Amino acid sequence: MVTYAQFRVNCEAVLARIRHACSLCGRDSSTVRLLPVTKTHSVDAALYAYEFGLRAVGENRVQEALAKRPLAPPDLRWELIGHLQSNKAKQALQIFDVIQSVDSIDLVKRLGRIAQELNVQRDIYIQVNAGNDPAKFGCDLSLAPALVEVALAQPALRVIGLMAVPPLVDGLHAAERTFQELRLCRDALEDQFQIKLPELSMGMSGDLEVAIAAGSTCVRVGSSLYGTRSAQ
Repeated sequence: MVTYAQFRVNCEAVLARIRHACSLCGRDSSTVRLLPVTKTHSVDAALYAYEFGLRAVGENRVQEALAKRPLAPPDLRWELIGHLQSNKAKQALQIFDVIQSVDSIDLVKRLGRIAQELNVQRDIYIQVNAGNDPAKFGCDLSLAPALVEVALAQPALRVIGLMAVPPLVDGLHAAERTFQELRLCRDALEDQFQIKLPELSMGMSGDLEVAIAAGSTCVRVGSSLYGTRSAQ
């Protein structure tokens, strides 16, 4: 992993990209949040983010966050951005402040029930397979309304937005199409349920500009901040 000095340089460069992308589409850069992705790195990656002034990090695996979180400042927020297996729902609710990868009715019911048992409330994103990629997790676009309806019925869960991961094939064209579909899905859900879903988590190191143009409020960046990830 990079040194903190290099991380700081990298972070400034990514924030400059975010500001430039926002200026091109007439958005205020304060409406786009940078979420450092610390997966497969040591806890130092989270400590770098905190020292820089960022107050949330993204992790893909429950077990990784379980090992790291006790070593990090207590006010650093942890967000799950990787696939969540239902048998890890309780651990995820205990470790993470936000779960971005809720992708099935069964999972949302399980999270809602266990969160009530634990007497906690958690913010969640609905993960949608907006790129229609069989290799990606997320509910189908057509199933998003049913999933949101069930999620809204869970008193211990607060649905704050949608998340998507674009297909690896077809580069920026596929990413742009995925992000636009997710925004349209969000707009339709807001109209259908008469709610606000302010957050759109979409965009990573290679495509954050097109994500911001499509309306992203959270870009999940790893390699552009920390360098190549360790093999796991």
